[in-house]
Amino acid sequence: MSLIERSNPRQISFTPNINPYAAGSVIAEFGNTKVHVTATVEESVPGFLKGKEQGWVTAEYNMLPSSTHTRMRRERSKVGGRTQEIQRLIGRSLRAIIDLKKLGERSIVIDCDVLVADGGTRTTSISGAYVALELAVKKLMAEGLLAENPINEQMGALSCGINEAGKIIADLNYEEDSSCETDMNIVMTKSGKFIEIQGTAEGVPFSREQLDALVECAEESLKVVFEKQNEVLGR
Repeated sequence: MSLIERSNPRQISFTPNINPYAAGSVIAEFGNTKVHVTATVEESVPGFLKGKEQGWVTAEYNMLPSSTHTRMRRERSKVGGRTQEIQRLIGRSLRAIIDLKKLGERSIVIDCDVLVADGGTRTTSISGAYVALELAVKKLMAEGLLAENPINEQMGALSCGINEAGKIIADLNYEEDSSCETDMNIVMTKSGKFIEIQGTAEGVPFSREQLDALVECAEESLKVVFEKQNEVLGR
């Protein structure tokens, strides 16, 4: 008997080119969660990479004041621990699928601003960041600034969880995430390689069988993410 109760993600959409000033931009929507993602190209690299003939990809993440039920305070003077963790995760995920040597001595900065938060903001941000990165790279290639595409593989992310009945559900909204016994964020390439797995038991510890079912659920659900990414990228 399958442990998976729901493997279909929420309604997913990517609306590209919504910012005329960014090299790549997209509104990523997973259910009611909505994230504005932009990619900015800078013809420089951080100091630790100067002279090494390679580029850099990094990310910043932010939740806008009205993105949640109560107003979020802006992180003006100090970035909080959760924000740091998520933006580092986004950056790591993107760097895992790009050849920084082929990028040349330039940086691509991804900004993820959460407009509406209804669960899965980090996974929505990562899946949208991939689209914005692809659009920025296409622009660089069209302008003759890149000889070849430095992106090695398609990538996406999704959340899964174990509900109170012990069943696996995909792409948790806020209410589901708050009540789940276990929640897991999985970042994966289209070929099935894992970039990051973050899983935590909030209550009852989960079994190896449940762990395998969580991964299986994410793999199945991410097929929809990859399909939606490809639709908007025209392939």
